[in-house]
Amino acid sequence: MVARIRGIIAAGASDVAAGAAFGRMLAVGVRPYVSGMNLRSLAVTRRAPEAPPLPAGRTVGEHHAPDGGFHSPWPRHPEAEARPGGFFAWMWDRFGADLPPNPDPGEVPTGTPEPAYPHADVDELRLTFVGHATFLLQIGGLNLLTDPIWSARAGPFSLLGGPRLSDPGLSLSELPPLDGVLLSHGHYDHLDARTVRHLRDRFGNGLAWYVPLGYGPWLRRRGVRQVVELDWWHEVLVDGPGGPVRLVCLPVRHWTRRALGVNRELWGGWAALPAGSSDAARGVFFGGDSGYCPAFREIGSRLGPFRASILPIGAYEPRWFMAESHMNPREAVQAYRDLGAAGAFVGMHWGTFRLTDEDPLEPPALTRRAWREAGLPAANLHLPGIGGTIRL
Repeated sequence: MVARIRGIIAAGASDVAAGAAFGRMLAVGVRPYVSGMNLRSLAVTRRAPEAPPLPAGRTVGEHHAPDGGFHSPWPRHPEAEARPGGFFAWMWDRFGADLPPNPDPGEVPTGTPEPAYPHADVDELRLTFVGHATFLLQIGGLNLLTDPIWSARAGPFSLLGGPRLSDPGLSLSELPPLDGVLLSHGHYDHLDARTVRHLRDRFGNGLAWYVPLGYGPWLRRRGVRQVVELDWWHEVLVDGPGGPVRLVCLPVRHWTRRALGVNRELWGGWAALPAGSSDAARGVFFGGDSGYCPAFREIGSRLGPFRASILPIGAYEPRWFMAESHMNPREAVQAYRDLGAAGAFVGMHWGTFRLTDEDPLEPPALTRRAWREAGLPAANLHLPGIGGTIRL
């Protein structure tokens, strides 16, 4: 059942076809939301067939807050503490603390980028790690970019925010033609205004952004013309050379803030699923930012197993403050098991920006240890260096 509709402007379709689609939506009682200035065609989103039932008496999930914002619907993480002062208490603890130093230039592992130009074969999956949570995802003949940031710092201004520890694994000029951008949330290390403008200038108004609820106005103010906003467990079909690819927005434990507003926009992970794919190769799960939560088991049972699961492994110390937002490597391995323990585990969210207290090079070592202790197949563990490409 179509529960909520968002739309985009897509150049190339006739106004007549757009009007017919609009009329059909109105006929079934759907309220479309159209991003852009001139209506040409509509990308209709729907509640995914695998979505869990909505709570009794609700038309939206429990993550929708009464004030119109959003919140995580699960109990507090057991390691998280609500200490007085919160962030400022953490900053006080860091003052004078003997924290591990940043790695020297050249210490962060790198890989060899091997993206396909202009696209990979329909049956091939290529994942190129640009850095942090930015991947070039080549699936079903489509080129998708996740959480793009090419700036030298992750912050609101060019002189504020954590500096990059490693250069991007691909330059913007080396990107192949893009079919879309997947955004997990709006924190500065995942949504970068300068990069948004560079992508707009490079790829033009035809580049579509697929985002959780609430980011359309921000993106349009920066010149983006095609935006599809989705709630958790909602999906949109994107046509590819091998047939449609389902993009499903999925629940994760996090939060969001830009400027003064807290949790006014939604956050989420993504599944990219070539339609008709077999259970042995359903596609890719992209975890964005997340603390460990029950959502992974539900996602695995309803959409898995996945050909690859891209999961964050860094930015986790101190646990009292970070557990609600970021998994540690042991939890990331458990999330992979919850998702179905099949296909490739791909680690991300490390080695690019210094966000937290742990050694920036620690996450891969702890992930390998947790993987061995879990008795999982060594061949399924992938921890690419910056720029590395995984071909599956």
